[in-house]
Amino acid sequence: MNSRFDEEDDEYHLPSFNAASTFRGIHSSNDNSSVFRENEDSTSDDDLSSKTKRFNLGSDRSTSRSPVKIFDRFNDSSSDEEFSSAENGGSGSCSNEIVKNASRRLDYMIQFLDRKLSSPDNSNNPSSADNRMLPEIVASGGGTGIFNVPLRASVHPRRPPSLELRPHPFRETQIGCFLRTLTSTNTQLWAGSECGLRFWNFSDLYEPKTGFSSSAGDEETAPFRESIETSSVLCMIADEGNQVVWSGHKDGKIRSWKMGQSLVEGAAAFEEGLSWQAHRGPVFSILMSSYGDLWSGSEGGVIKVWPWESMAKSIYLPIQERHKAACQVERSYIDLRSQNTVNGVCNVLTSDVKYLLSDHSRSKVWSAGYLSFAIWDSRTRELLRLFNIDGQVENIQLLQDFVEEDEITMKSSSFPKKEKPQTSLNFFQRSRNAIIGAADVVRRAAVKGAFGDDNRRTEAIVMTPDGMIWTGCSNGLLIQWDGNGNRLQDFSYHSSPVQCFCSSGSRLWIGYATGIVQVLDLSGKLIGGWSAHNNSPVIDMASGGGLIFTLANHGGVRGWNALSPGPVDGIVQAELLGKDFLYTRIECLKMLAGTWNVGQGRASQDSLISWLGSAASDVSIVVVGLQEVEMGAGFLAMSAAKETVGLEGSSAGQWWLEMIDKTLGSGSGSSLSFERLGSRQLAGLVIAAWVRSNVKCNIGDVDVAAVPCGFGRAIGNKGAVALRMRVHGRTMCFINCHFAAHLEAVNRRNADFDHVYKTMVFSRPSNLVNPTTSGVSSSIQTSRSAPGINNENAPAVPELSAADMVVFLGDFNYRLDGISYDEARDFVSQRSFDWLRERDQLLAEMRAGNVFQGMREAVVKFPPTYKFEKHLDGLAGYDSSEKKRIPAWCDRIVYRDSRSVSASNCSLNCPVVSSISMYESCMDVTDSDHKPVRCIFSVKIARVDESIRRQEFGEIMRSNDKIRRILEELCPVPETIVSTNNIIFQNQDSPVLRITNKSGKQSAFYDVICEGETSVKENGQASDHTPRSSFGFPRWLEVNPACGMIKPNNIIEINVHHQEFQTVEEFEDGVSKNSWCEDARDREVILVVRVRGNNSSSSEMIQTHRIRVRHCLSKKNTSMRSKDSVNNAPNLQSNLLQRSNLQRLSYPSDVVHHLQNMHTP
Repeated sequence: MNSRFDEEDDEYHLPSFNAASTFRGIHSSNDNSSVFRENEDSTSDDDLSSKTKRFNLGSDRSTSRSPVKIFDRFNDSSSDEEFSSAENGGSGSCSNEIVKNASRRLDYMIQFLDRKLSSPDNSNNPSSADNRMLPEIVASGGGTGIFNVPLRASVHPRRPPSLELRPHPFRETQIGCFLRTLTSTNTQLWAGSECGLRFWNFSDLYEPKTGFSSSAGDEETAPFRESIETSSVLCMIADEGNQVVWSGHKDGKIRSWKMGQSLVEGAAAFEEGLSWQAHRGPVFSILMSSYGDLWSGSEGGVIKVWPWESMAKSIYLPIQERHKAACQVERSYIDLRSQNTVNGVCNVLTSDVKYLLSDHSRSKVWSAGYLSFAIWDSRTRELLRLFNIDGQVENIQLLQDFVEEDEITMKSSSFPKKEKPQTSLNFFQRSRNAIIGAADVVRRAAVKGAFGDDNRRTEAIVMTPDGMIWTGCSNGLLIQWDGNGNRLQDFSYHSSPVQCFCSSGSRLWIGYATGIVQVLDLSGKLIGGWSAHNNSPVIDMASGGGLIFTLANHGGVRGWNALSPGPVDGIVQAELLGKDFLYTRIECLKMLAGTWNVGQGRASQDSLISWLGSAASDVSIVVVGLQEVEMGAGFLAMSAAKETVGLEGSSAGQWWLEMIDKTLGSGSGSSLSFERLGSRQLAGLVIAAWVRSNVKCNIGDVDVAAVPCGFGRAIGNKGAVALRMRVHGRTMCFINCHFAAHLEAVNRRNADFDHVYKTMVFSRPSNLVNPTTSGVSSSIQTSRSAPGINNENAPAVPELSAADMVVFLGDFNYRLDGISYDEARDFVSQRSFDWLRERDQLLAEMRAGNVFQGMREAVVKFPPTYKFEKHLDGLAGYDSSEKKRIPAWCDRIVYRDSRSVSASNCSLNCPVVSSISMYESCMDVTDSDHKPVRCIFSVKIARVDESIRRQEFGEIMRSNDKIRRILEELCPVPETIVSTNNIIFQNQDSPVLRITNKSGKQSAFYDVICEGETSVKENGQASDHTPRSSFGFPRWLEVNPACGMIKPNNIIEINVHHQEFQTVEEFEDGVSKNSWCEDARDREVILVVRVRGNNSSSSEMIQTHRIRVRHCLSKKNTSMRSKDSVNNAPNLQSNLLQRSNLQRLSYPSDVVHHLQNMHTP
């Protein structure tokens, strides 16, 4: 069987994962574990430390652990304490949530047992509910190709298991508050949205939702806390040194937010700390440089720098002086455009600064637009290089040479006193500015689509631990650069636009606009890839807590093991698979589907009540399809013209929608009233859906589509309109069709269906408010497209194929073959429908597998619905004109659910199972030449309780000994030696710090940070300790390279240099106002060398070495203090080469606390 999983797996061939058979039923989580294997011929399941690339869901017979008792958690001591605490009110809402989760688990287990007991394997007698369901006919041709039922499972077999931190929310709940960016600290994950910020504590990732926020769309999200409402967040950066998160906003403001805030039940939204108006336009990018300065980029090439020295005066001011602090910081910026303007010529391009990157290794900063890059010295803030996407240097120096030459000529010439020299200076300046300005205008217009998109534009940038810079392009190209801006290598593994990067240890993660995630090693070799978010673009990533978090465009957040793909994935997958009944919930609902060819007429209220009102009393969803709402050549032509510009609808269509609103009681305000969910009109075709208010929270992501089939596949007199929605997390599609007419046009009708099925592409409905796309990459800001002729952009795998349930309804126009008008009338009057069904063209074509392949229809037991004289009751109303059209069942409703075989039960493997309890026509309605038809579906939907599943995920990661052993084997920190613990600058020497990697197998990654700076008094005691922003270096100290990779058995040398006289400048509104030399006191800093291994993905996997660096300003004082230091402080030994003292300091905040408690001689 050629099976699919979700939307895109057939289209994208995953290099790392292979689908395999799944195991179902009640069993121990250890009876059927999943491991990774190097290749298909591998026979060893114990070799878990080797690189592995494929899932195998077969049994792991080599393990001998005792079975885990799933119910033990309800009986152990910890659970008893938790329940006791809940009873005593000690834990408040959190304990109540524990009780609720335990109750839900028991409910799901009871549901599971009920399903097993009622399955056909355990009972030969169908239930009474099954007896009430109508018999069905199943078409041939299903189960193969595009008509195959999409593969579903409790655990995705083609990707690593993931932590659903924030399950996919409905789009309608996120309008104006979509998540748009991520960043992480050592203890928290932060997300910026269109209305503020939120954070999760890593310690709470596996906990149930406990009511810290009542935001719509977060019903099953892990515990988090939200900020006050702000303008849209476009960028964020974590500042571990100051324990704040900086955010850049659409309104041009920069705000700071305190880290480490706790999740307190009932706490108010947390507020910003320091904020100021940074730019007139949006803040596109933000970073902390190697020297602790805050850089921000905006429109028109504007880059501003806020020196740490100026921010330090304001960031710690009390709340009462917050306004004063903001005013001080706001005016203390440095404008790099003005700093790099010579003789009126600006050497900086005017394209928007979309990305900023800090090269900590070389103390540089990269700024990037879509097509150009600039490299800056982060210490002096000088422009070092300007180049384009091809690595070619922008030709600005040539013009500067002309200017300098002209200036020299001016100085060497003599002019009359009152005569102004006529030189080419002004001409060159004007020409250069005009050329550069015009080029930038054309470039920006091209990027925005005026002259077509440049498919090479930069969409993401990142630096890897080995010092390389990677950029991703809109054509999927990955480019590797060195630190000087030289283009080294290109890689192309996927044609979709790159959206984001994330560097973790020796791996580079890439997110694409198709929802694909790929993992590369540092050499650019592809390790693996999978569909992370089911066709939704992966717009940002962050690393922390041993996980890689991916943010989808719809706002969902998933966490992936940082070592994926790897052996841990298979174990977790098997454990989750064995516990699926703990988090599986079965939802039941009823849906009413109705179709009616209204023949360009209008119905009475009584007719609508007879058709819909009387049947909608106990259903939750109503879907209505209308045909021939309005016809005529003029209307069809106008409709086609409107579709080309994205317009739809007509007054007649609107009348019908409002009448059905009234019939269903829409807008009454009752919790049981119906609300219109969405609609779509194509010429005379209309489809619309209504849901009850009490179930609307479980239904959303409404999309619509239209496919014309008439007159060259361009006119909507024939065709289809469709509406797609997610119900309890499962996709349902409803398609209203009107196929080719006339008795002999069977093949045309079959072709119409085939065309509709293959080319139906959904988009957001025009009658719903579209969410803003602020902060979203230009490559995924798509507009609603109109149906075109012979849709060439139809997906390789039709979108309808990926739905869990598909319902076709409408005027299919299939007739009765081999029968006369009189014979048909006689059989109808005798209600001999069995004989008539044998003449039905649709049933014949379905049996032959020519149309509606694999779909189902209840056995038709109502009279043919076509053709009637209007306003004539009963069977006497059949066509009596000269044409005497033979009665036929033109109006039909067919469907397909998740079942591959009829006996399938509802489960996570088969998540949507439907049956039909009503299928009839309304013969008393006489407003059209067709009779309306209605059908009631009884639907069971299996969904995942993500809150329970997240807890099970955490339980597996915490308690599985095999996982713990694997992580210990794969994540060692190489043994390293640092050459000294102390450095004292004497004279003009530049000490060299050496780090030795003693491991013979594994590379080591290091970085050097500065905990803080102190002044040294005359007696040699340190005082006035001040932390450095983002652990940046003071300006008198240079460390190069400050981060990098040390290969096995290799040594790296780090130059440590100081500037003897440091001038400090004070800026106001971008202009230097005052400057002075630093005070003459000696300075001391503590440098921390942090060493990680290849796979170190959390702060617990870091070893640290601390180095004290003292800057003595005078030779005399240096000698004296050095002597005193040697006598009084044996720790200060500047010339010793000794083994490093490695300390396990969990987080940078711990390092700061350790420094504060340390006594300096």
